[in-house]
Formats: sequence, C-alpha cells, structure tokens
Amino acid sequence: MQKSLDQKLAAIHADPSGCKDFIIADAKDADMAFGIGAPGKSPERHDGEVRFKTLAEYRQQIREIIHQGVVDIMLMSASTSEALTINERLFDNSAITPAARANDTTDVHVVRGGAVYQEPAHPFRSASLDHIQCGHLDCKTEERSRGADLGLFSVTFNNDLELDLHTLEQYKLFREEAERKGFRHFLEIFDPNVPGAVAPELQAGFINDLIARTLAGVATAGRPIFLKMVYHGPQAMEELVTYDPHLIVGVLGGSAGTTLDAFKLIAEAQKYGARIALFGRKINNAECQLAFVQFLRLIVNGDIGPEEAVHAYHAVLEKLSIRPNRSLEEDLTLQTAVMSYAGNGTTISLPTSTTASTTATSTAAPASTDATARDFASMTSAERAEYHRTRLNRSLR
Repeated sequence: MQKSLDQKLAAIHADPSGCKDFIIADAKDADMAFGIGAPGKSPERHDGEVRFKTLAEYRQQIREIIHQGVVDIMLMSASTSEALTINERLFDNSAITPAARANDTTDVHVVRGGAVYQEPAHPFRSASLDHIQCGHLDCKTEERSRGADLGLFSVTFNNDLELDLHTLEQYKLFREEAERKGFRHFLEIFDPNVPGAVAPELQAGFINDLIARTLAGVATAGRPIFLKMVYHGPQAMEELVTYDPHLIVGVLGGSAGTTLDAFKLIAEAQKYGARIALFGRKINNAECQLAFVQFLRLIVNGDIGPEEAVHAYHAVLEKLSIRPNRSLEEDLTLQTAVMSYAGNGTTISLPTSTTASTTATSTAAPASTDATARDFASMTSAERAEYHRTRLNRSLR
C-alpha cells in the first residue's frame, strides 16, 4: 500500500509554496528515553501512589492509533518496531509509515535518579540498522524490506569543539551506512542541553545555521527526508523554510503542557512554514489519544481553530465519560513550549492572540471528507465546534 508520507513529501517537493499537505507523526519511542515511565501514568492507581502503564498497554495504544489511520508516521523504539512491523505486520495494509529511533544520545537518557542527561550530550546508538530492517544482523538484501526503512537520527550541538565534531563524525558514519543499506532517515536537532552554550537571543540562529552548514556537504542520496526541531517562533521558522523550500521542517512537541499548548503549537508552526509535527508526550499524555490525534488533523486541515478544538475535545471526553486531567478553563491557558527533551531549558511562549489563526481558519478551504457539504466560512465558532463534537463522537463509538 502506498504510504501517505511518500505521497505528501512528493507533493510538497513538486510545489513547495502552494502545497497544503501536512504530515503528523506519533512519537512512541519514549522507552528509549524514560524507561519504565515511558508509557505514562496508569489511571488505575491509588492516591499518592504513582503507577505506570505497562509496555503491553503502550503497544496496544500504538495498535489503536495505527488502526485509526490519521497519523502519517509511527515512530517507535527498535524493539517495538520489531514486534509490530516485522512480527505482526501491522503496517502492510496501512498508509502509515513505520519508523524507529536509530540513535539515543545521552541527553535523552532521562531515568529516575539519573543525571547523565544534564551533562553535555554525547552521541550513542543502541539500535542497529539491520535490527530495524529485518530483526537480525547481516540482513540479506531481500530481507531489508521486512521492517522499517525510516529512522530518526538525533544530534545535539553544545558549541563545544570536541563534542560537536564527534557528533558530526557519528552522523556522517550513520549516513554512509544508511545509504548503503537503503535506509532513509530524518534528522532531529535538539537545542543545547547545557545552560550558557549559546546566548538565548542567538540560539535560533545558531540552530538554523548549523542545519544549513551541516547539510551543505551532503548530496541528495544522503540527506534527511525532513527535520525535527524546536519551534523557535515565526521569524526563525520563516528564515529556514525560505532559505531552502525543499528542506522540509517539522516541529517537536516537547513536554505535555495543556491541550491548547499542543493545538496552538501545531497551528502556529504550520502557519509559518512547518510541514510536519512530531508529537510524543503531547499525544501520549492525552486523556483520549484517538480524539486528540483526530483534532490535530482537523486543525491542520483548516476545519477548526485551536481554541474551538479544545472546547470540542472536552465535549468528546464528556461524551465518552472520560475525566479530563484539567478543567476546560485551565486547558484553555497557554503555558510554555519546552525546548529540551528532559523538560527543562530555554522556553518560548506562543502568541495568545487568536486573530491571525482565526483568519487563517476562516479562509482555508475545508478539508472535511464528511458526506454532507459544509460551508465552514459561514459557520460560527459554536457551530463549527458542535459539528466536530458530533463527528468525533460518531468516529469514537
């Protein structure tokens, strides 16, 4: 089955300025960072006692997201990808592309009692490409298509000569191996994970320049198919996508935050040129992941604005008798978009004004596939919210 990711990438490259396609990835690779806490807190716990979901529950949630078919990419650890991609063949008849985290630099080693992630990041790889592609070492050529052919490679630059050069050398070795084995990758660029590495006012430019400089020496065959990075605001995003329209930029989600944080981030990033959102904890910590993902898609399709989507999401939770983590009033507040994997470091606040996003929503062409034609431009906010509440309630029964 043709993958939606490949279709959308082709469309974007064919018309970088006019294509409206947007790619959503569910990042379910947190077991390579947080260990036992990766699946999230279990709702079945006593007051004062924290219990986590099991790995089996984590993988079942992945199966449900795959079955829903709304996201374009499912990013997993190599072990989960082996279970679901190779053994269960869940992606054979799905438009979703399986992907695996191909490295795990030390700044994502966020374990209880650990402090390694607070030190300047060092390159490290647990996974092997052969394991991701076929489940064992020394894959035969015909075996490489059994597993995932896409992976995430992560880099963290700290303005340190030796460490940054080592990171670049490891990335070069990875690219060469990946090209020889027919393995595609996307590049994750974290902000510095140590305080003071770069002056805060220069950080966005520091990251943009490093991206452009790092990839300038890489021919098409070895380049990442897209980027995953922190959203540094409108100016930095526009600068990067204007510099090279074929450099497809995606934003990472960071910490969970409020529902409006997530919905506003994806809308703002799309408005200023991002083509991909890769959300991990924002999806995983949602009360109803299927509804949350569906609203992300409705937002980028221009069907509903971020604030309306929060109202409609809470209505769906009420309909499903799911207790929300926050009151509607609290969930409609903007906190901060955290800029590091561990949930600390430099932050920015997204704009609180809704004028620009409301205008963009009202002028965008409706992307609804509902059988009944809808004139979203003439509907009030309340009417649009009610329409999507009803639509989501039907799809989640």
